[in-house]
Amino acid sequence: MRATESNQDYPFAVRNTAAALLDGAGTIVAWTPAAEALLERRSADVCGRPAHELLADPDPGSWAALLAQGGQESRDGGGDGWEGRATLRHGSGRELEIGFRVIPLNDGVRGDARRCLVLGAPLELIARWRQDHAFTQELFLQGRVGLAVFDAGLRLLRTNTHLLPYTGVPVDLKGRRLADFLWAPDARTIDDRLREVLHSGNPLIGFNTTARTLDDPRGGRIVTIQAFRLQQPDGHPMGVAAVFTDVTDHERSRGRLDLLYRATGALGGSLSVLRTVEDLVGVLTPSFGDCAAVDLVETVLSGGEPPADGHHLPLPLIRMAVAGADADALRKGTTRFAAPLATTVAHPAATGAGGPGPAAPEDRECRGELVTLLGAGPTEPGSDPPNWATAVPGAHSAMTAPLCARGIGFGRLTLWRTGDTAPLEPDDLALLEEIAARAAVAVDNARRYTKERRTAVGLQRSLLPPATAETPAVEAAGLYLPADADSGVGGDWFDVIPLSSARVALVAGDVTGHGLHATAMMGRLRSAVRAMADLELEPEELLAHVDDMVLQVGAEAESDAAEDGDAGPPLPGGPAGATCLYAVYDPVTRSCVMASAGHPPPAVVGPDGTVEYVELSPGPPLGVGGWPFEAVERELAPGSVLALYTDGLIERGEGDIDQGMRDLADRLLRADVLGRPLREARHDIVEGLPPGRLRDDVTLLLARTRVVDPDAIATWRLDADPAVVADARHLVLAQLTAWDLDELAFSTELIVSELVTNAIRHAGGPVRLRLIRADTLTCEVSDSSNTQPRMRRARSSEEGGRGLYIVAQLSHRWGSRYARGGKTVWSEQSLPLP
Repeated sequence: MRATESNQDYPFAVRNTAAALLDGAGTIVAWTPAAEALLERRSADVCGRPAHELLADPDPGSWAALLAQGGQESRDGGGDGWEGRATLRHGSGRELEIGFRVIPLNDGVRGDARRCLVLGAPLELIARWRQDHAFTQELFLQGRVGLAVFDAGLRLLRTNTHLLPYTGVPVDLKGRRLADFLWAPDARTIDDRLREVLHSGNPLIGFNTTARTLDDPRGGRIVTIQAFRLQQPDGHPMGVAAVFTDVTDHERSRGRLDLLYRATGALGGSLSVLRTVEDLVGVLTPSFGDCAAVDLVETVLSGGEPPADGHHLPLPLIRMAVAGADADALRKGTTRFAAPLATTVAHPAATGAGGPGPAAPEDRECRGELVTLLGAGPTEPGSDPPNWATAVPGAHSAMTAPLCARGIGFGRLTLWRTGDTAPLEPDDLALLEEIAARAAVAVDNARRYTKERRTAVGLQRSLLPPATAETPAVEAAGLYLPADADSGVGGDWFDVIPLSSARVALVAGDVTGHGLHATAMMGRLRSAVRAMADLELEPEELLAHVDDMVLQVGAEAESDAAEDGDAGPPLPGGPAGATCLYAVYDPVTRSCVMASAGHPPPAVVGPDGTVEYVELSPGPPLGVGGWPFEAVERELAPGSVLALYTDGLIERGEGDIDQGMRDLADRLLRADVLGRPLREARHDIVEGLPPGRLRDDVTLLLARTRVVDPDAIATWRLDADPAVVADARHLVLAQLTAWDLDELAFSTELIVSELVTNAIRHAGGPVRLRLIRADTLTCEVSDSSNTQPRMRRARSSEEGGRGLYIVAQLSHRWGSRYARGGKTVWSEQSLPLP
């Protein structure tokens, strides 16, 4: 025996063993080198001496008793020798416990005179060898895991009885390869990993793979493989030992939990009914089934609530989302066969260890149905598969679960498996029911949000002006795209407000936040801007007044919130802030005066095809307060296109604002806004934006500028002398004759007489009289006074005070506006029909 304890060979192997040859008298006649190394005693020192002198107790009686006991055991056991243990005296003087085996030699000598061979090894080494032997034996006898030993060619040498207890695995595996009974891809995967262990010597730990047999490739089990290399005593590889553990149930339970987690995450990712169900079927395929579909009750799509029916879903059902290899076969639109909420098929009580729990108690009556089709497994005799189960060609099993919440059915979720995938099981149905129960809650929430959003969008659109407008100043076309269902409808708006003297106000604004509160705030702001515009305020002054109003609204909201602090959860709301751009274009002077409250600058497309953005000095958003607004004036060439927009058009989450503005400039040119009607070009500008996927509202207002022909304008400067009133009447009558508007001569003569008289009497200084013929006949009288003209009821005894009353009766509308040099009182009359 080798003296080193690292040798794990059989301790009494003949090769390199510690051995001694004894004659019949117990005298040592031969001593091996291994024995010399074990006891550190030379052969010359021990040969010829009695063996009992090597004992720690050298009493000859002890040796005789040991030999006598061993001889009796040998005779009882058939004469093949015996084993024992003894304590020897080491050459260094210490004691050494050994185990030994005595082998009688058949050399022609009979009786006690026969010689014997004594083999010895340290007792600790013998005990370890016996432990290793018992461990290996018991390991191959256990049945909880599969154990296999492969040779260097990856042929099976030895296995336990439970290596792979699956259908199609032969009983005798010795000499076979895995490819002889496993599906080729699975066998190749395992062989590659075992071969890597054999060549590198690195153990394989925790490798999960699927094992499918040739007889049943659709079933299969999931196994975890641990493997290590086996080496010969000289260190050369001799094979691989592998442990196969079936973890199918554990992995399936973990997979179901993971699928439930991912499905729940998908259901919570959107407030759109369509996107919710699309995301769901995307998660379910192909990890849970080869094909999946969601059918919803038609009223759900518009935000309506289906009628409660404890037995069947309302018809028709609309197929809203499909996914999988055979999705085309599922896109059939409307399904009109009954879909039961409660079924009579067997249903598992739970999903098994680690599976998800049952649905909510109020939805326990909403059970699903599992169908195994003919040719794929056992079916009930005489049973016909329902229509929904056969919708996918080649499906071998299918299951469906209703989408029920609050006792109301919103639709159903259906899953199919085809090809070589494993058939659906009752545990799969329980998982589908749990997913369907959660999907029903998500669909119900999305339905409610859809209803609210449709209300908000309807309110938003009702508060916006007509999409197109024609005035003497501009040809205008606007467009509004609401944000997607997840973001919610916002408070963007645009407006085209006709002003006096053929002028027009162009407005674009964006309220902070989304939802009904933003829409309501937008309505208040639009009304406020129109009211201020009717007062003919300058753009910067108008924004200052609107800013004050927004501050007041915010203060009122805070006060209401403080008073209702103990009345329950707060109602949805948000900061009363907004951005706004207000521009006034005058077609007579071709000037455009604009001011911004935190709003992006407008783009101007010149007649030469250049696009540039107006350099504004924007003030803070409305609702900040304490900062002035600054107006910018710019002259626009006839035929220029002014583009007002909100930030949803230039941001969109695709880059910085500068890049978005460059992109908008390109879009304006590609849409040919100079050569096409704006009502057509506006759609091309927003073409390519994802419909229903906008993160923010998009508002666009295009206005092509026009000019009033100089021949349609007449201006006179009058002295502050009452005698010029008669001259003013004559000048106006002559001009009306030149314009072929004699029908308006009488009324215009009276209007001019009253306005000029009032200006001379109350203001003094020079007076300017101007007539503008556009879509109406405008008469303007300007003076240097800032006194507000007002109409009053004159008493019957008074001779004056009826001038403005006469003007109001003769005019289509009238008013006054202020400028830096005074005021202008104007009157408009409708032109006679041609």
